[in-house]
Amino acid sequence: MSGLPRSPAIVSPAPAGVDPARRVLRSTASGSTLGVWWRLAFGDSLLPVAETSISTTHDQATWFRAYDLSVSRRQTLSFDWDSVSRYYSAMSTPVPAPTHPVTALRRLVGTFPSVLLGYSGGVDSAFLAVVLRQELGRERMMAAIGRSASYPLAQWEAARALVRRFDIPLVEIETRELEDSNYVANPTNRCFYCKTELWGRLVPEARARGLAVVCDGTNADDLRGGEHRPGYAAGRSAGVRSPLAEAGMTKAQIRDASRGLGLPTWDAPAAPCLSSRVVYGLTITPERLRQVEAAERYLRELGVTGDLRVRHHGGGGARIEVEPRWIPWLEQRLDHVTARLAALGFGAVGVDPRGYRRGSLLEGASRA
Repeated sequence: MSGLPRSPAIVSPAPAGVDPARRVLRSTASGSTLGVWWRLAFGDSLLPVAETSISTTHDQATWFRAYDLSVSRRQTLSFDWDSVSRYYSAMSTPVPAPTHPVTALRRLVGTFPSVLLGYSGGVDSAFLAVVLRQELGRERMMAAIGRSASYPLAQWEAARALVRRFDIPLVEIETRELEDSNYVANPTNRCFYCKTELWGRLVPEARARGLAVVCDGTNADDLRGGEHRPGYAAGRSAGVRSPLAEAGMTKAQIRDASRGLGLPTWDAPAAPCLSSRVVYGLTITPERLRQVEAAERYLRELGVTGDLRVRHHGGGGARIEVEPRWIPWLEQRLDHVTARLAALGFGAVGVDPRGYRRGSLLEGASRA
């Protein structure tokens, strides 16, 4: 091996305080670029010190045989600080391939003795319900819906259809968040009170049924970028697990995996509760929730697809948020839409020119 190239970056004196016996030279080979990267390790840190590329015109087999390298292998070599042309020992260890998030999820939930899932029928909880059913079987899992005036009828029907199709056991429990004055006052942390009520009923239900783990459909994206998630805090306080987030699954990955499993929810728009349409500070009432639900149902019947919100601003005002592609179409029909929404109790109707965006009600709350 005397003909191997030397790395000039590692012939300088060792940094003060570094034990020469701990210095390790690591080289890796890439099967696509046939490059060799030298790494000099001091303790636990790896520092790039030089790079030598292998031309495809060289005898690749000789190079790889000399270095004892192969694709997806890492070579760890101890060396004499004064001369990198002498190698005293070599050992190779496999480089584990990254675990796909779906595989990680299945492994994770497979460790659960039994599970009760807080289930809404949305993209995330629908996918998780099917995976739990596949991994744990019918006897070790159950989906649970919390029913109240804030849960849209159309979503309830779709959620029930999915569990029938995939043979998922389901329990429905009435929740009473509308009896909580904190929730009804509609502060910016309203979701905390909603989820406190939900888990306050689902956790005892799980215990009564002998189900060991209670979980929700929070995904990895939900916990990034400073998302406003007061409901998540309520779940953590109740000991609720979030397998999708724990496995690192993003919304896009969940949609892709859902499509592969044949779930009709793979391309469904986000569907939070109806109270999320009522501007913060405006009291939540069953009547306002019914107005919002009826208005959105009408717009769906007209043909609007994708993300849609009818924001209730009180005083008879409604602001419609749709995806940008639908704004011109909706503005052309605004007179008819206004007339229909007026029959539902909305006196003033407008289309938000910025289109739908998550957290738009927080914009108004921050200006208040």
